[in-house]
Amino acid sequence: MVETKKIDNRLVIEKYLQQHSLIESNITSFNDFIERRLQEIIDSLNEEIPREEVDLTLGKIFVGKPEIIEADGSRHNVLPIEAKLRKITYSAPLFLEVSFGNKEFNVVELGKIPIMVKSKFCNLHGFSAEELIKNYEDPADPGGYFIINGNERVLVIIEDLAQNKPFTEITQKGFILRVLSQRGSYRIPITINETPDGEILVSFSRFKNMPAMLIIKALGLTKDSEIASLIGKETDSLIVSLYQFTNISDGEDGAMAIGERMNIQGNKKEVLLRVRSRIDSAFLPHIGTKQDSRREKAITLCKIIKQFLISKEAKLVTDRDHYANKRVRLSGDLLADLFRVNLNIFIRDLQHNIQKIEKKKKFYSIKTIAKSTLFQHRIESAIATGNWIGEKSGVTQNMDKTNGLAGFSQLQRVVSSLPNEQENFKARTLHPTHYGRFCPIETPEGTSIGLRKNLAMMAKVSTSIKQSEKELLEQFEKLGMKRVK
Repeated sequence: MVETKKIDNRLVIEKYLQQHSLIESNITSFNDFIERRLQEIIDSLNEEIPREEVDLTLGKIFVGKPEIIEADGSRHNVLPIEAKLRKITYSAPLFLEVSFGNKEFNVVELGKIPIMVKSKFCNLHGFSAEELIKNYEDPADPGGYFIINGNERVLVIIEDLAQNKPFTEITQKGFILRVLSQRGSYRIPITINETPDGEILVSFSRFKNMPAMLIIKALGLTKDSEIASLIGKETDSLIVSLYQFTNISDGEDGAMAIGERMNIQGNKKEVLLRVRSRIDSAFLPHIGTKQDSRREKAITLCKIIKQFLISKEAKLVTDRDHYANKRVRLSGDLLADLFRVNLNIFIRDLQHNIQKIEKKKKFYSIKTIAKSTLFQHRIESAIATGNWIGEKSGVTQNMDKTNGLAGFSQLQRVVSSLPNEQENFKARTLHPTHYGRFCPIETPEGTSIGLRKNLAMMAKVSTSIKQSEKELLEQFEKLGMKRVK
């Protein structure tokens, strides 16, 4: 009986490996980035583009197949083996619809974007083992890497704390609650703590130790009874905080009081504009950065304060090493950050060039103005060197081809964002939530022990949900939940 079970298990694993790759999480993440996240980034940037001087609109984005342009101007599809032998980058053209001044959309080529080998957009996709051998490719090659100037480069999986989630901890300043609010590639930490007198304070961006009730009222939630019911936890500190600002009856008074505390100079209109624009952009930006998100931010802050008060009373500290509080950032996540920042630079340059041409009263085709090699160069350079946005380095590595297992191990490697020099004993220790997710043995000795891990052989990493916020809220309502008005 035991031998039969062993044979059955082996057959199950063999069948699984025929249909799936051991490193398919990275490939799935890259496919998700190209198919869905590129357009999401375009749509979010389209909303944020300043249109006071240059009215620019972005449309659809799509990616071609990896190709090469020869010296005579001819184009043809390229395979990874040719890119390696000719020491060129295995990349595909990236096209974007751009409209200027309510005119028709024009398709412009942004440049080229490196394509992951064996992904959906690779020219090898769908090839059988016989076809791969015929085209001088190794059927056992798992893919999951990029080819930059003939070099095989691997994007390292990075482990990080979950964003937009509250964490409680005890520091030298006492009990605090932190939220890492992330929108796009920008991350703003928001901290909530309590003074010895019982006043609840919020700190974020340039706003240091600002009374929480003042922020709530500046966001437009001014009724004390409504604030108290939303927090739903009656404590002395809440009563002290509410009593202190009973004289503030509307959002303008709250914003002016914040302006006074921050020593913002100017008349009433200027102070209001500066305070509100700073709060809109820097406070819980993941909820939104527009005026219509203010009430939702105020409600969210009330819920966070409730969690802070309950956690402080029970002395509940978040286990940061629990894997529910961690996220692993795969190729798609890292490329999304890089693409967003570089596309923002491209848009600003494009608007600047259009302004210069308008002053000369000579307007050429938008295809000519939008042509830029800098966008392509920045992305290729980041993958070639491993120097990423946010002053990160070592994000990419040369593919380890010592043997087949070395390559698999490197593609499954997960590196913590914590520095090697610090002790961080808890972060290095094997945690029960690692079971089935990480290999408990494969970690290096020395300063990187426990901070550099490897995914378990059969582990899979999921991508973000494909439902929009509107669709998700509709699903919650169908399940019987009610919206807070």
